[in-house]
Amino acid sequence: MKTLAVVLTCIDIVICIALIILVMSQEGNDQGMGVVGGSGNNSFYEKSKGRTMDEKLKKITLITAILFAALTVVLFLLLARGV
Repeated sequence: MKTLAVVLTCIDIVICIALIILVMSQEGNDQGMGVVGGSGNNSFYEKSKGRTMDEKLKKITLITAILFAALTVVLFLLLARGV
């Protein structure tokens, strides 16, 4: 079981580094409060937003974050038992 904890720790570190890289490579929201005033455009780019690279990057980041959180909880439970 100690080997399992070491392997899971290594995987957790790799996922953590990947998550940091994914978050840093995303663009920020520059619209700010302009959306509230109705100044947003309804261009073709916004209508096909789900297919853009930025939207795919957000989905990959979400999946990586969920995987990181779940793996960290499992690792904590393994180490709490004294493995």
